[in-house]
Amino acid sequence: MNHGVNVTALTVFLLFFALVTAMGFLASRWRRADDAQHLDEWGLGGRSFGTWVTWFLLGGDLYTAYTFVAVPALIYGAGAAGFFAVPYTIIAYPLVFLFLPRLWSVSRVHGYVTPADFVRGRYGSKGLSLAVALTGILATMPYIALQLVGIQAVLDVLGVGGGANSNWFVKDLPLFLAFAVLAAYTYSSGLRAPALIAFVKDTLVYIVIIVAVIYIPMRLGGYGHIFDSAAQKFSAVNPATGKPVGSLVTGESAQWTYATLALGSAMALFMYPHSVTGVLASKSRNTVRRNMAIMPAYSLMLGLLALLGFMAVAAGVGKGVKGYNAQLAVPQLFADMFPDWFTGVAFAAIGIGALVPAAIMSIAAANLFTRNVYKEFLKPDATAAQETQVAKVASLLVKVGALAFVLLMDKQFAINLQLLGGLWILQTFVSIVGGLFTRWFHRWALLAGWAAGMVYGTWKAYGVSSPATKHFGGSSAVIPGVGEIGYIGFTAFALNLLVSLVLTLLLRAFNAPDGVDETSRADYSAEAGDKALEDAPEPVAAH
Repeated sequence: MNHGVNVTALTVFLLFFALVTAMGFLASRWRRADDAQHLDEWGLGGRSFGTWVTWFLLGGDLYTAYTFVAVPALIYGAGAAGFFAVPYTIIAYPLVFLFLPRLWSVSRVHGYVTPADFVRGRYGSKGLSLAVALTGILATMPYIALQLVGIQAVLDVLGVGGGANSNWFVKDLPLFLAFAVLAAYTYSSGLRAPALIAFVKDTLVYIVIIVAVIYIPMRLGGYGHIFDSAAQKFSAVNPATGKPVGSLVTGESAQWTYATLALGSAMALFMYPHSVTGVLASKSRNTVRRNMAIMPAYSLMLGLLALLGFMAVAAGVGKGVKGYNAQLAVPQLFADMFPDWFTGVAFAAIGIGALVPAAIMSIAAANLFTRNVYKEFLKPDATAAQETQVAKVASLLVKVGALAFVLLMDKQFAINLQLLGGLWILQTFVSIVGGLFTRWFHRWALLAGWAAGMVYGTWKAYGVSSPATKHFGGSSAVIPGVGEIGYIGFTAFALNLLVSLVLTLLLRAFNAPDGVDETSRADYSAEAGDKALEDAPEPVAAH
């Protein structure tokens, strides 16, 4: 690892940071709205983004700095198991192609800003809507924190902030400054800021990865040597477990875990509120459909990105260092392999790759709080301007919470909570996706199913230990009735669905009172310019 500040790399990094900061503030003038004091404008960019803006926005939203750092880090530490991220994104887009256009249409007709808005309108249930909203906020918070972890990894390798023994304020000052800038332009420009910055972020990411997968193997003696080095490392036996530390190919015993984790993660990806925010910001139903068709280009990028984990092994990153932090493997690989000026470009890609999703996530969480907590329960008569102001303040508080989380808690705990976030958000799938196709499920049954999945999943995850932590040490456990190790989130989802099905049958049999569905069949296929949208008041009330 570098000792001292890499001045050249830091200078390039700061130049790009200054560029995107200026873009973030100027974004408030981009596609300026007639009425900026409306949540549709601040929180959804006026629902006006076309195909390419949406593509960059979703790419910047879903493929984060933590993706850049964590996927290769997992492969660096365990090998083939880390590649689950590639098939899960491949599975996700055909899956969501089936239901996201329907969500866009009904949300546009009724003015829904969040998935919890849709649940409230579809089932007429404040309780179920609140459950979906709080789950979204809960799952998003550690995700934002991990974007800051990604920035910290870059700053550590750059040598910024002093050593581990430095005064805490000096050590974390760069992170405070990055947070302050992020908070300021998000507050000012809303979703337009990350949408504009995403163009720079994604361009840098593609350039860095393409250069890396060509240039680094040339420095290391080719891919043959890289894979030989990785195979040698992963075949070594871990004294603590008596088993190999990893593998180049997923073993038979891990296939259930690999498959259920990939499928469960694919189902959860567009349940996250920040993913939905990017979709609802699109200007048309066809924009959503086109994006689901071209988003797999990012999966190709992710597959190339994953190879960096093997390259870090071959380059000897962290070799011989006891307790080496695998999260630093990719930044350190770049610092060791690239000229200083291009190291700065690569670090800028990671740093900006943290700012874009962190901004979108904080906006999405603020939208949930504003619409589904503040307006629903605290001030039902809130004006559009009041909603927007509350959302702006909430986005700041969310970022403060994420920053405190990173600074005050162990990084491993942040990673564990992010794994839990995927488990939690998956439990909203039945209510949201089920509701997009059928009104058969009973609102009380869905609430009970959600509770069963949340409790079971959290309880099982609490009982998983690892060498690094006693609880929440992983996301896999034995699947009841199957006997194989699988993803806890997917097992919890199966329980959720089963409870929802059984209780719906019972509640329907006893004629339990159902909520009022404010949607109609035509709402789910409405396109921009359709009569259903032309006749709707602008903006349409959420409830």
